[in-house]
Amino acid sequence: MKLLLSSNSTLHKEPYLQFCKEDINLFLAENNAKKVVFIPFAAVTFSYDQYLENVQNGLDNNEIEITSIHQYEDKINAIKDADAIMVGGGNSFKLLNEVYENELLNCIQEVVKKGTPYIGWSAGSNLACPTVKTTNDMPIICPPSFNALNLVPFQINPHYIHGNPPGHNGETREQRLLEFLEVNPTISVIGLREGTMLEINGNNIKLIGNRDARIFIHQQDFYELNSSDDFSSFLN
Repeated sequence: MKLLLSSNSTLHKEPYLQFCKEDINLFLAENNAKKVVFIPFAAVTFSYDQYLENVQNGLDNNEIEITSIHQYEDKINAIKDADAIMVGGGNSFKLLNEVYENELLNCIQEVVKKGTPYIGWSAGSNLACPTVKTTNDMPIICPPSFNALNLVPFQINPHYIHGNPPGHNGETREQRLLEFLEVNPTISVIGLREGTMLEINGNNIKLIGNRDARIFIHQQDFYELNSSDDFSSFLN
C-alpha cells in the first residue's frame, strides 16, 4: 500500500495546504497519479464544492485532475477508476458516517490495498486507522460503527499537543490517549504533531517533518521518535 497521512492541512498564518503541498504533489508524481478523487465528507460549515476548490487551489498542480466524490452518481466506480484517493480533514464522525452511507468503506479498502495511493490529512488520516476513536473531534453525528478503513494497524492522533494551556483543568491529550489504551490495549497510538506526516510504502514507513512523534503503547511510558528513527514495528 501507498499512503501519505498528515497531521493537518495548514500551519499558522500559512495558505491552505502550503506546508504539505510539495510532499503531496511529489507523492502523486512518484505514483503516476493524474486522476485524483477527493472525499470532502468531513466538511461541516462549508460546501463540498468550496472544499474541492480550496484543495485544487491549495495544491496548484496543473499535472493532475482533482474531482470530488460528491459530483459522481456512481461513486463506487469513481473510486475504482481513480489514480489516487484524497480525504480531507474536518469532523471525523461526519466523514465516517457519509462513507458508510455511500457504502464506500469496503471499496476504498480494496483499491488501496491493491495499490491505489491514499492521501489524508487530519480526519482523513483518522479514517485510515482501524477506528476513529483517537480523533479530537466531537461526535456531532453517530456513524453505524467507529470502525474505519483499517489500512494501518495503529491509531493516529492528529494535531497532537502535549500538556494543557495555563489555567485549563480538563484532561490532557496524553490522558485521553491513555484512556484509549486502557480500553484498547492491543492498539498503539502515534501522536502526530502539526507539520508532520507519515508516508507508508509497502513495508516501509517514515516520518516526514522536523517535529517528533509521540508514541503511546499500553502499559509503557510514552516516548518520542523523529524522522531518522525506525517506525517499521508499527506495521506489524
